[in-house]
Amino acid sequence: MVMRQKEQDQRQQDRKEAQTAAGGSEDKEFLRTEPLGKLLLKLALPTVAAQLINMLYNIVDRIYIGHIPDIGATALTGVGVCMPLIMIVSAFAALVGYGGAPRASIFMGKKDKESAEKTLGNCFMLQIIISIILTAALLIWNRDFLMAFGASENTIEYGVSYMNIYALGTIFVEITLGMNAFITAQGFAKTGMLSVLIGAVANIILDPIFIFGFDMDVRGAALATIISQALSCIWVVSFLCGKKTFLKIKRKNLGFTPQIILPCLALGVATFIMQASESVISVCFNSSLQNYGGDIAVGAMTILTSVMQFAMLPLQGLGQGAQPIISYCYGAGDSGRVKAAFKLLLKVSLCYSVFLWLLVMLLPGGFAAMFTSDARLMEYTKTALRIYMGSMFLFGIQMACQMTFNALGKAAESIIVAVMRKFILLIPLIYIMPHIIRSDQTIAVYMAEPIADFLAVTFTAVLFAVQFKKTLKNIEKPNVVRE
Repeated sequence: MVMRQKEQDQRQQDRKEAQTAAGGSEDKEFLRTEPLGKLLLKLALPTVAAQLINMLYNIVDRIYIGHIPDIGATALTGVGVCMPLIMIVSAFAALVGYGGAPRASIFMGKKDKESAEKTLGNCFMLQIIISIILTAALLIWNRDFLMAFGASENTIEYGVSYMNIYALGTIFVEITLGMNAFITAQGFAKTGMLSVLIGAVANIILDPIFIFGFDMDVRGAALATIISQALSCIWVVSFLCGKKTFLKIKRKNLGFTPQIILPCLALGVATFIMQASESVISVCFNSSLQNYGGDIAVGAMTILTSVMQFAMLPLQGLGQGAQPIISYCYGAGDSGRVKAAFKLLLKVSLCYSVFLWLLVMLLPGGFAAMFTSDARLMEYTKTALRIYMGSMFLFGIQMACQMTFNALGKAAESIIVAVMRKFILLIPLIYIMPHIIRSDQTIAVYMAEPIADFLAVTFTAVLFAVQFKKTLKNIEKPNVVRE
């Protein structure tokens, strides 16, 4: 009798927790029933805000560093060379988080909470192990990496000083970025936004204190960043272990079940390639630009990369806002809802990318001035920015298709489009273009980006049109009326 009563009490407690997490429902059925426009707005706005806020970690550092008296331009270039390493750290978080979160959403759509929580637990454990390995590698080999990534004798010490401190906070970055994806995947978009808002506000406050107040220059920027990420990390883990979440981190799930973790990694590979390849591309750009244009061209590339992040992260945020809807409805077999959600995501993404492209074309100097007060670097960057962002207006198509592939669990297609843009098109063009346009080989290097983007968007759109149609047919339920 006592055991039976305990079991009944536990079931009742589980129901209460589920109702709290789902806003009064034991599942996430609101992802299928609420009007799409309202739902996407509710989920995407906090997620876009979270992406923009997250971008502040690195961009605020660069803004402050670029304005350090006397050494600003050189220090900015040195920290800019650190970006490939920072991108790799973020890419590993995406490998686990953005691979596991859509899988968890699909399981929730199938009413399989146990598998969804196993996914969360397995991914959490993997993030910790990856963090330990990355921290050791960054502390031991960061100087070698930075020299290979385009640092010069003038800039290397600034890069090493930054990375020696940043590496110590790797575990905070991994858990914050990776596990926050599981918060958003459950529909807790505002909580996901708060996760990064806490750290970003702390970073904005601490940066000037450490950089200028304590006269720590780039080391102060790195220290401010890892303290801020630690605060975000505490918030994320506390939420996923608390009472408000639908999926919880539980000790029994902190292991590795092959049938759970391997599909997550397969799906996360595409996002990993997208982000990790940025580090490879940065190396290619920096080495080529150092050869043709010197430190000023590499410094300009640091600003161009920052602006591109500004452009891309809101698009990723929109995709992440739509992901719980698409993944859940896909798991539930609601093809009409999946199709409608993608169309809405495509429209919004395309409007944003066209708007930002116009802004960059009309006001390139405004973007450059955010990162440097050096007149020569600012003037150089204005021309380079217009060229580099030349195909930005099409990127709404690329990201909407790519994020939808991920939301549907289409690992192979996601990997193909990621590899096509970065490795098959962009990297070869970085080295080919200077031999085609010999009159200004530095500008030719920058031109590789818009040409690769145009070709990649065309390829992705065609592949998506074919595969999406097949997917909808496979999940269609006849004789059912849907929105």
